[in-house]
Amino acid sequence: MTEPAQVARWWEVFHDPILNGLIQEARKSNYDIRIAMARVEEAWAQIGVVAGTRMPQINVNGSFNRQRSSENGVFPGGDLYNQYNSQIGATWEIDLFGRIKRQIASAKAHFQATQELKTDVMISVYAQVAQAYINLRTAQVRLSTSLHNIESQREIVDLTKTRFKYGLASDLDVAQSEQVLALSEATLPLLRTQIENSIHTLSVLLGKTPSELMDLLRAPQPIPMLPDKIRVGIPMDLVRRRPDIRAAERQLAAQTERIGIATSYLYPRFSILGMFGFLSTDATDAFHWSSRTFSVGGGLNWNIFNGGSVRSLIKVEDARTKQALLNYEKTILKAMKEVENALVKYADDMQRVADLQHSVKVAKRTLELSLILYKEGLRDFQSTLDAERVLFEAENSLAQAEGVTAISLVELYRALGGGWNPDENGQEANKTNHEKVQRK
Repeated sequence: MTEPAQVARWWEVFHDPILNGLIQEARKSNYDIRIAMARVEEAWAQIGVVAGTRMPQINVNGSFNRQRSSENGVFPGGDLYNQYNSQIGATWEIDLFGRIKRQIASAKAHFQATQELKTDVMISVYAQVAQAYINLRTAQVRLSTSLHNIESQREIVDLTKTRFKYGLASDLDVAQSEQVLALSEATLPLLRTQIENSIHTLSVLLGKTPSELMDLLRAPQPIPMLPDKIRVGIPMDLVRRRPDIRAAERQLAAQTERIGIATSYLYPRFSILGMFGFLSTDATDAFHWSSRTFSVGGGLNWNIFNGGSVRSLIKVEDARTKQALLNYEKTILKAMKEVENALVKYADDMQRVADLQHSVKVAKRTLELSLILYKEGLRDFQSTLDAERVLFEAENSLAQAEGVTAISLVELYRALGGGWNPDENGQEANKTNHEKVQRK
């Protein structure tokens, strides 16, 4: 039986409290996430804009005019008088053919798509934080390993100088040992730069200045541990879990409703009109019952000839719906490809780490034996130099491979749509949305 994927809080599989804290901070402070949340708020407000049109539109007007009629006009008089006018009017469109209903449905689907896109941004940010953190720890481990190897190489330089002093080694041995040491030391500035750059990257992702993270991250720490086993679930779970797929489905739903909106323009629009107010030339009678005025009626608006523009608009929306459907299908295939690629890469990287661990073990033993034989005069110094180089490269490659493998696991979880709980998110969102709709 296939187990469900454990992806809601995937970063916890690394058992690294600092990484956990960084991701929680990114959830609150990352600018991309905050921008995405603002887009969600915008989409929700747009529902209110559309939903308001299904209710009566009520307007209140008031005016005051001081006028004089012309003595030479059609109705000569030359009188000077005031006019006070106040009225309240209402217009209500009767949505017989579902235009407003479909506009609201489309806006809601767009809002839901925006929510999913926000979740997609969160997943991407969490992955970026984890990758930058792993790069930082990888560079720190490589630096620590290099410093340890450099210390050993300095001891070998001292050994060759001592042997040269007593005529047991040549000047070439000293020069070669110093050359190996110098090449190893040349790697240190690059690693220190990588450490600083990783801290700067994390500071941007967390919406902070680099100085705020220096005390937390400057101290070297090991590369986050890789779990022995991972659960990835089954491919069809992606349809439920990956927010980009869910967003594409909601975008398709929103676009489908627009076909109905365009179709509604083929039919008439009916409205109920009403007005009540007061009209007077004397301020004392401005709100007297005898000054009342009102009107009630209905309206019909039907564009019976438009040169085929409405039917063309329907074809436009139909074509856009086909595009949205194709994009939905493409998104599913892309997601499956990303998961399969991530699984293959993670498995291969894990195997490479295992091979390099064995390589480091053998390289250490080889260097020990080479030094023993060199001290006893049974081997030349070249074998010791070769063993030094191999060990340095093997340990450096192992640290890099462990970092790459950890990043591969992050990419796998990102491809799986990790970083949120679709059940809890969906239930909470549906409850909140229902309450909001009820209030509207």
